[in-house]
Amino acid sequence: MSESSASPLPPSGLKKKPAEVLSLLEALIAKREQEVEEIEQMVERYERRVRKEEQAYRSLSPLRRMLTGKKPDHHLAVEYIHYVKKPMEKARLLREEINRYRAMIDGTLPAELPDAW
Repeated sequence: MSESSASPLPPSGLKKKPAEVLSLLEALIAKREQEVEEIEQMVERYERRVRKEEQAYRSLSPLRRMLTGKKPDHHLAVEYIHYVKKPMEKARLLREEINRYRAMIDGTLPAELPDAW
């Protein structure tokens, strides 16, 4: 009984069926589009909050403005990088990934799925 090649796991070199690859790519595209949408919503919430804070600060009397003060500019810059710039960079990378997956579906790129699946 020398059936050493009869393992329960399929060899990693086997290609997946085209329909299975297409469904996986479509699922990945849907997941990435959802992530992009969530990132854009988070950025919009941050920008809305900053606008409200700025509006509230402007509506204060001059004396209250002196006593209250604003966040230093470098704090605002760090907040912007954290809440806007980095998330939008991630959204851009996700959009590029979505375009690669769509190119795989169209057949202009070879269909190579990430190892995460």
